[in-house]
Amino acid sequence: MEKILAPDVVVDETWFSDPAVCAERKLWYQLGKTLAQQAAWEFAKNNRMNLVTIHPVFVLGPLLQPTINNSIEILSNLINGAQEYPDAYYRSIDVRDVAYAHIQALEIPSASGRYCLIERDVHFSKVLKIVQQHYPTLHLPKKCGSGLNYLTKYGVSKEK
Repeated sequence: MEKILAPDVVVDETWFSDPAVCAERKLWYQLGKTLAQQAAWEFAKNNRMNLVTIHPVFVLGPLLQPTINNSIEILSNLINGAQEYPDAYYRSIDVRDVAYAHIQALEIPSASGRYCLIERDVHFSKVLKIVQQHYPTLHLPKKCGSGLNYLTKYGVSKEK
């Protein structure tokens, strides 16, 4: 039975880690990450190793490289000419929090399993208002695009 995202649904890792669903929906990036993680878990099991995996949502914050990443590209595309923004929620976490989670996973002996990281869950309209406050001369889209509600608001479990 297909799962349906709704405001009262709590999402966990099982929503995004089924290779068949990823392939059916042509989510090649997600499929690649899912298959790589499965291989890592199999390797750890066969070699009796403890494995910790960390799964952040869109990562924002200071960039180390001179080019933008996928998370920032979404915002950049809106800023650079989109007339509409999606009726969707932007889930993000600061890159420094992701780095800290990696350190914790290494330093805490009891750490094991999968950790999904999310800090914020805000509608794109609020994201654009925040960008507009910091950069008032930008001409940002004012209208929400019709039919672009591909990511509904849903709950995210705070459990491991």
